[in-house]
Amino acid sequence: MLPKIETILYTTDVEPSAVYVFRYALALAQQHHAKIVAVHGMEPLTPFGQNLVEQYITHDVSEEMHKKARETIKTDLKKRIELLCAKECDNTPSCENAVSSIHVVEGYPSQVIMDVAKDCSADLIIMGEHSHNIFSEIVMGGTTRKVLHSATQPVLVVQIPKDYKD
Repeated sequence: MLPKIETILYTTDVEPSAVYVFRYALALAQQHHAKIVAVHGMEPLTPFGQNLVEQYITHDVSEEMHKKARETIKTDLKKRIELLCAKECDNTPSCENAVSSIHVVEGYPSQVIMDVAKDCSADLIIMGEHSHNIFSEIVMGGTTRKVLHSATQPVLVVQIPKDYKD
């Protein structure tokens, strides 16, 4: 029996190349009549960095700045996804509504991805890889490698072309 793909977790950064990976998520969602859950993990400041920041501003101000940053990223991500859906879907309503939710979470990206994948019962994780030299091809990026080794569901790693421009 073929596996059922109902929920696709699309991991994204805020790079322009994220569009390339999203197209794969959208194509698979259309083929399987699946929903897409988008996630972006914002790496937290190190304790040293947090202490340095809090020498100049209060902890409450720092927390408020982080909250605003998360909201800004979420808003920008939502706008970008809506524009891409409109462009790629040719006004097909089911396609334009393929993304059911967007999560912007502060934490180590690989752990954020694993947590959201579990919470949304993802059947497939789709993420991009930016490797463009021999060293990075041998040793994948930390987030990709950690997700590949920790995920309990299949992971599709989309290699982003070196010269990709949208």
